Parts: sequence; structure tokens; C-alpha cells
Amino acid sequence: MSNALDALIEIFTWVGLGGGILLAFIAVVLLLADGTWVSARAVVEVVDGRRVVRWFDEGGGVNEAPLSPHDDARVGDDDMADIFFRRGTPNRMRLTRSSPTVRFVSLLSAGVLALGAVSFIASIVVLFVRG
Repeated sequence: MSNALDALIEIFTWVGLGGGILLAFIAVVLLLADGTWVSARAVVEVVDGRRVVRWFDEGGGVNEAPLSPHDDARVGDDDMADIFFRRGTPNRMRLTRSSPTVRFVSLLSAGVLALGAVSFIASIVVLFVRG
């Protein structure tokens, strides 16, 4: 039984630490690819039967983007909304600062790294208990 426990802990340690580092690297690449998003206050208006948001970017230009049904539901009946627009890309906005994909991969990486760390500590504890 102890050999099976040792093997299981060893597998979780290597998979946890190796997989967690790989996922952390992927999260950093996704974060860099996502670009820089800047906060702004946008005006919500109805144009041709659909709701759009308009805001001023850093250069003073006016931008406009349609609200998706999900974003429209989140904004509700408000006349103004806090948005995030991508620096250097006109007419692109979202309601959250970070990408949901980046957040998911980052949290997954943290969880897998935690599994590896706990397994590593468990292997040291088992080593000294058998001592």
C-alpha cells in the first residue's frame, strides 16, 4: 500500500508542478496577447433599434460599439456604463477589465500548482513519518 501511495503522491507532484508551470506560461502569453484595456465612462444610446455605447478614447476620438444581448442585460436601463476599451483598437469594448479566458487559465494554473505543492509537502511528511 505504501508503494502505491508514494507513486500517487509522486505523480500528483510532477503533474501538478509541471502542468501548473505550463498553464502559467500559457496564461502569461494570453495576457500579453489580450493587450491593454483602459477604463472609460460610456453613454448608452438607442441607434436604429439597437443599443450602442459611445465613449471618448485617449486621443479624444469618439468610439461606438453595439451592446451584445449579454452586455445589454448587464447594463440594464442605465444611461451610462463603465466600460473598458482596447488601447489602439477603435470601437472595441467590454465590460470587464480582464478577459474571461485569461482569468480561467490563471485560476486553473493556480489550482494545479497548489495540487503540486500540497503533494510535494505530503511526500516530505510521508518520508519523515516512515523515517
